[in-house]
Amino acid sequence: MQYVLIIHEVADYPAWKKVFDSAAGIRKDAGERSYQVLKYQDDPNKIVHFSTWTSIDDARCFFESPRLVKIRAEAGVKSPEFIYLDQIESGHL
Repeated sequence: MQYVLIIHEVADYPAWKKVFDSAAGIRKDAGERSYQVLKYQDDPNKIVHFSTWTSIDDARCFFESPRLVKIRAEAGVKSPEFIYLDQIESGHL
């Protein structure tokens, strides 16, 4: 399983969330299979987007596309940090 962890600040969470939700179809078509959105406990505009992907190549292609760069700007995203991860192990306790 491949994962992407994105940490970014947004100008306004409700505005960002509206754009994020409207992009669900293009994220799915690009290879995103599941996601979690989290926020920093003390900063509601500091967002973590953790998602599973069909492949790291699919994720990179999507996140680095001119279309998504434009969408991020429209959503008020500031300085996103992308971390691409391969699963080594998982479990439940």
